[in-house]
Amino acid sequence: MTTPVLGIIGTGMVGAGAARLATDAGLDVVLSNSRGPQTLTGLVAALGRRARAATTAEAAQAADIVLVAVPLSAHERLPRAELTGKIVIDPTNYVPTPQWRSPELDSDELTSSELVQRHLAGSQVVKALHNIGPRHLLDLHRPAGADRTALPVHGDDEAAKKAVADLFDVLGFDTVDLGPLSGSWRSEPNTPLYAFPYVGEPPAGLSVPELVGWVQGAPGVPVPAARVTELAAAAVRGPAGFQF
Repeated sequence: MTTPVLGIIGTGMVGAGAARLATDAGLDVVLSNSRGPQTLTGLVAALGRRARAATTAEAAQAADIVLVAVPLSAHERLPRAELTGKIVIDPTNYVPTPQWRSPELDSDELTSSELVQRHLAGSQVVKALHNIGPRHLLDLHRPAGADRTALPVHGDDEAAKKAVADLFDVLGFDTVDLGPLSGSWRSEPNTPLYAFPYVGEPPAGLSVPELVGWVQGAPGVPVPAARVTELAAAAVRGPAGFQF
């Protein structure tokens, strides 16, 4: 298998964490954000010689697989032309706010990744990295044959899902194919597969801010593929987006 070049659009915790895993695994990474490559000097230096900074359009063009680690509300600003023909990993989740919400997501007409796929009509979108925290990506990666954690993937293109599964194998994770983008709600917020399996049971009595902080700081808990399959099967579709 040819080692892919990973493009990353968005260098928050998710994008930076994925970049660290990729460079540590020997992959070349092209990083970009909305503020320009000049703002990424420190991150590139920390990641080492396999990382370089670029504009979002350049990162899309240079990469085989592109992680779009941006808020869902910004998906229409992704460089559609440059992402045409590319495999796009979508880690976004729907977070309705007074400034932005989607009637199509509120009504369950579409899933969030179907919304991204509609904008990126010439790309092959694969939903992944959306139900596990950045810290836990770094905690839980393991070599092949070890006590590996599995991540769910959803997508409408079988070859694209296989390419993402191969990438995650290099990064230290197994994957479970949970079908098309229309079923990606099965691993989104408000389902049994979202976040908590990878951190364990939280303490009782936490407020919402305390719970979020606990999840972000808790050490990772390995989740095997069979457990991912079991939790996905138990999911029941409710209101879209984060519900507290």
